[in-house]
Amino acid sequence: MFWMDLKDVLATNVRLMRQDRFLTQEELAASTGISSRYVGPIERVRVSASVSILGKLATAISTTPCYLLSPR
Repeated sequence: MFWMDLKDVLATNVRLMRQDRFLTQEELAASTGISSRYVGPIERVRVSASVSILGKLATAISTTPCYLLSPR
């Protein structure tokens, strides 16, 4: 079984879904209420997102936290 770290999975899914919706990191950050300086490090696996940030990201890109944590 192939194992990916959940931070990697989250980073990939957030980036792909953000790009699919033609959103910049700044636009995603504004719609979540988090700093635009925090979205980039999440997408580059430099920081771990808290559960509350995970929920805000999922809501902003119209998905669920479970989907963001599911390997593709």
